[in-house]
Amino acid sequence: MIAEPTGSEFRFEKRRAAAVVTLVGGESVHGSFFTAAADTRRDGGECIGDLLNADTGFFPFELDAPPAPHAVLFNRAHVITVALFDDEARRDPGYAVAKPRTVSILLSNGHRLHGTVRIARPHGHDRLSDWARQNEVFRYVETTDGTIIVNAAHIVAITEASGS
Repeated sequence: MIAEPTGSEFRFEKRRAAAVVTLVGGESVHGSFFTAAADTRRDGGECIGDLLNADTGFFPFELDAPPAPHAVLFNRAHVITVALFDDEARRDPGYAVAKPRTVSILLSNGHRLHGTVRIARPHGHDRLSDWARQNEVFRYVETTDGTIIVNAAHIVAITEASGS
């Protein structure tokens, strides 16, 4: 007897990752991303940063909003920040050796973030200006309140704190 497949070969397990998304209009929404439970780049599955940097255009997000949670498609270009509820940046294989830089970041909505960015580049190419020119649009900033993913298109100015 041949066992029948239980689902599509294209189906893969997802996990829910809670976050707060801040949009260009000033609205902040609570909800969840759905990320792949397995990822070939690292242990622990796909990160929200990976999902945001993987493509352009829209991404699905489940809003925790009355009367019941529901899905919405957000345009990446209109996302300023994503506040995370875990330390997913630490799962990057280069995290431990990346050079930390303490920064103040002015965003297009007038808010200022104070935190640390990590620059995983070869020696001599690990300056803040190298971090500012990297290809990824969405970048991690670790603050005292948690990890924030920032859309580089909404960064107005970056200042490095003395002593970094």
